[in-house]
Amino acid sequence: MNKTLSLKQEIAYAAGMIGWSTMTNIIIVMLPFFYLPPSNSGLPPLVPQLVFFGAFNILSIIAASGRLVDALFDPFIASRSDGSENPNGRRMPFMKWAILPSIIFCGLVFNPIEKVESLHNAWWLTIVLCLFFISVTTYIIPYNALLAEVTNTPQQKVKLSSYQQVGFVIGIIFSACTNNFADLVQQHFAITDRSEAVQIAIWGLCILSGLMMLMPIFCIKEKDFSVAKPTHVPLWPAIKNTFKNRNFKYYLISDFAFYTALSIISSGLLFFCTVLLGLPESEGGKFMAAMVMASLLFYPLITFGSAKIGKKPLVLLGFGILCLIFVTIYFLGKLPFGPYTQIYLLVLSASFPLAALGILPNAILAEIAQKDTIETGENHEGMFFAVKYLFVKLGQTLGIAIFAMLTIYGKDPGNDFGLRLNGIVGFGLCLLALLFFSRFKEEK
Repeated sequence: MNKTLSLKQEIAYAAGMIGWSTMTNIIIVMLPFFYLPPSNSGLPPLVPQLVFFGAFNILSIIAASGRLVDALFDPFIASRSDGSENPNGRRMPFMKWAILPSIIFCGLVFNPIEKVESLHNAWWLTIVLCLFFISVTTYIIPYNALLAEVTNTPQQKVKLSSYQQVGFVIGIIFSACTNNFADLVQQHFAITDRSEAVQIAIWGLCILSGLMMLMPIFCIKEKDFSVAKPTHVPLWPAIKNTFKNRNFKYYLISDFAFYTALSIISSGLLFFCTVLLGLPESEGGKFMAAMVMASLLFYPLITFGSAKIGKKPLVLLGFGILCLIFVTIYFLGKLPFGPYTQIYLLVLSASFPLAALGILPNAILAEIAQKDTIETGENHEGMFFAVKYLFVKLGQTLGIAIFAMLTIYGKDPGNDFGLRLNGIVGFGLCLLALLFFSRFKEEK
């Protein structure tokens, strides 16, 4: 039996999640708002609103191209990590060298060449976005593969996944508060240019994220907890092996639909607040914090309930509630309540799905990977997580692209139909996730 992580080491592991979650969610939350802002934001548009084939605007194509490069890189880095014979471990050495490039390229994403609407900015954004995604993937894939290797029982997996999810939502809060940090920069450093204040806030968050990503490397000695041996299955056969697992396919499709929907709501948060409800953009971070704090109340229930009734019923319930939440987005600003009541009803309703769908899927996947290792004798946990995150990133790409595409049909006060359409699309995606995961067969 392997050693068990101490509480300090579990927290250090979760801190790594805070780091990469903050940076990836800054991209999701701020990219559309920074480059194609609503007319009442005080920010200048930085890329032309060019439309291709009647549906795809330039920002959706840029986001898709960056994530596509990233998605193709995932299986490669997983294969290299699974097959690594580094005496310090298969995962940590990759994570260590990925941190500095991730910081640099995330910051550069929000430093366009010109401060006016320009195609030069579009080319610059495409290049640095690809480089950021490649860098952060080199950290994320080995990091997530560790979950299956440093835990010994399903209960330990759920526990560590719970800590991991806390880290993920803290990263979401930090990213959602970017405009609040920009407000502080303007207040305390006498900076009048709003774009410059946002850039400084983002650089500060990137540096903080890098420090968080270092904590697992400093606090956990991989070889003390993982005795997994390098696997030498070639890349393409290793990918095909994961798809032979029937349960994994149902898991993958539902996860893809969920992350597409989550990306839509994350990309639209600032727009929903400022355009549909007429609230200040700095309020977005407060709403996200309220949702996260409420979700923490459900963590003991999720842990207890998954042990008693299984993980599947809780995941299905989470998808069902999300369906209703996305329908509500379509009617934001038109409901018979004040704007603050509307948004708080929405975010508090989302707290249970955030808890259930944050904790349980990674624990479920760790069990799938561990069972596969027992059955095949090959330790390719990294490949399972690589394929998962390939689809997560494709989902996030599709989510940003859908949101950016729908802005063509209205993203400003008085012309907001495109924003409302995101609610209908999100409902369809969550319903799809629910239907596919209902076919998942949970081990008793």
